[in-house]
Amino acid sequence: MNLDFLDTPMSVTTEKRKAPGKHNARIAAVQAMYQMEISGRGAAGVIDEFLEERLSGTPEFLPSSEIDRNFFARLVKGVVKNQEEVDQAIRSQLSEKWRLSRIDATLRAILRCGCFELTITKAATPAVVIDEYVEISNQFFDQKETGFINASLDAINKSFMKSAADLLKAGK
Repeated sequence: MNLDFLDTPMSVTTEKRKAPGKHNARIAAVQAMYQMEISGRGAAGVIDEFLEERLSGTPEFLPSSEIDRNFFARLVKGVVKNQEEVDQAIRSQLSEKWRLSRIDATLRAILRCGCFELTITKAATPAVVIDEYVEISNQFFDQKETGFINASLDAINKSFMKSAADLLKAGK
């Protein structure tokens, strides 16, 4: 089993952000989701490993002061708890010829985290969420994959917003 992705140090953002702790929590959540999928481990064990080891402030990983540890845990737990709904939202935007399982595991992790934030938590504006995950995808992929993440999350958001508007019109 190749876990090279996990050995890649999480980069700390150097630009000034309003919420660097949340940005870095998103990076860690994507890596945790990837690890869960590749290793077959559950959310609780992976969250504990990240919080106790990977995010403990060692130089090769994010300093603990620069990550919102609670947001990280909520993201991972939330994606797992709502994975069926999240995966269905992603599948609805894929070409008929593509299955979610054919998408690279890292791209799946990015899509799942982004989709969860757009459709379930709604804690940040859609533009912020999409920008965050596009930026994260830039750390791991070329422009083609980054464009795929941007287009997919944008389409998921538009579909979600349309569904919400349709429910309001129907009086539900």
